[in-house]
Amino acid sequence: MERCGLAQGSSVLEVGPGTGQATRRLLTLGASSLVLIEPNPALAAYLEESLGASLVVYGLALEEAELPPASFELAVAASSFHWVDESVGLSKLFDALRPGGWIATWWTLFGDGGPPDAFMQAIDPLLEGLDRSPTSGEDGRPPYALDTEARIAALDAAGFESPEHELIRWSANWDTTRIRDLYATFSPIARLDDERRATILGEIARIAEQNFGGHVERMLRTSIYTARRPSVVH
Repeated sequence: MERCGLAQGSSVLEVGPGTGQATRRLLTLGASSLVLIEPNPALAAYLEESLGASLVVYGLALEEAELPPASFELAVAASSFHWVDESVGLSKLFDALRPGGWIATWWTLFGDGGPPDAFMQAIDPLLEGLDRSPTSGEDGRPPYALDTEARIAALDAAGFESPEHELIRWSANWDTTRIRDLYATFSPIARLDDERRATILGEIARIAEQNFGGHVERMLRTSIYTARRPSVVH
């Protein structure tokens, strides 16, 4: 709201809304003419059913979407843009934004940047050998969300101006059920076969309950990037 001008009546495009957690907050804060890009058919249907006529859902990937040019004041992606071909996706969003419109992409990561916390150390053996998530970033570089050099360079290359990065530290608490459900959404676990996925999630729940008294508190970092389409495009 303060940096990107989100206000009552703002036209907003959201990439990868998933179950709509950020979407609902955008609506509460005044977003209208809200267009969602959600390639998962089940999630796209869920969003249409649960949020109703207040939005339009494109059930395809951003790279394939034909977006109306210069139509949005704000484009956002909450913990999703690592699934997008960055150069293609940013070019699409640049063209879809009105001159002077803003882009905001963000991710939330576990930990405060120091050694792994006690819960991570306890469950880390369960996660060994799983596929890497795109959030891990490229070999030899920081995690995708923390690779500020690469993310800002991509915004510059797409034509955006005034790129800015901010890292926000905070903490959150989960009970046993919620921490299990959270890990069930992580792509390296979600893509496993039913039996192995159930085994890992069951062990995560057991550790949370027995080792942490059913109450897990973890430090988090939200990494957010903002930039603006120039008011005058040369």
